[in-house]
Amino acid sequence: MLKHYLLALLLSAVAFASHAEEANAASDDNTAYIVDNLYTFMHSGSSKNYRIIGSVDAGTKLTQLSGEENGFVKVVDDKEREGWVEAKFVSKTAGIHQQYRTLSEEMASMQEQLRQAQIELPQLQEQNQTLTDQNTLLSEQITKLKSTLNTERTQKQQAGAKEKRQLLTYGGAIAFIGLFLGIILTIVLSRRKRYDGWA
Repeated sequence: MLKHYLLALLLSAVAFASHAEEANAASDDNTAYIVDNLYTFMHSGSSKNYRIIGSVDAGTKLTQLSGEENGFVKVVDDKEREGWVEAKFVSKTAGIHQQYRTLSEEMASMQEQLRQAQIELPQLQEQNQTLTDQNTLLSEQITKLKSTLNTERTQKQQAGAKEKRQLLTYGGAIAFIGLFLGIILTIVLSRRKRYDGWA
């Protein structure tokens, strides 16, 4: 359990550092924030003489619509209100409050992912064991099939060789019988001619 807390703490520290760098280096040109530890008033025009529309809390993300004018900039806040706030209270980088909120959300998400991983780990281990057993069984079946195939191939080769030997034996026997009959017929016919000549 202690390892999990240390892991979560390490991840949150890394995420905080990387998020701070991203916020400083990659903030959009039109994105701005109200600086931390204060709130400021939003006016309807570019000076304090204009009507106050409302207040904007510290760390609020803004969309900046104009450059500085009389020490004020035109913005749209997170409540879709359009107005002017003092430029000295606007920063291009997210404050600690905004970063903390983002990191808290990221940490909660990572904790949920870690919890899901802890739930899924035994199932994955069981599936891994099942797949390992199936792989072992398939390997044994493949070995048996290879052995059977080699045996059948050997038997087929032996049967082919035996058939060739039988054909050669039969062919030799037939040739011998034919030769023997030829000799006998030749002898019989020659004797008959000889007897016919005497007559």
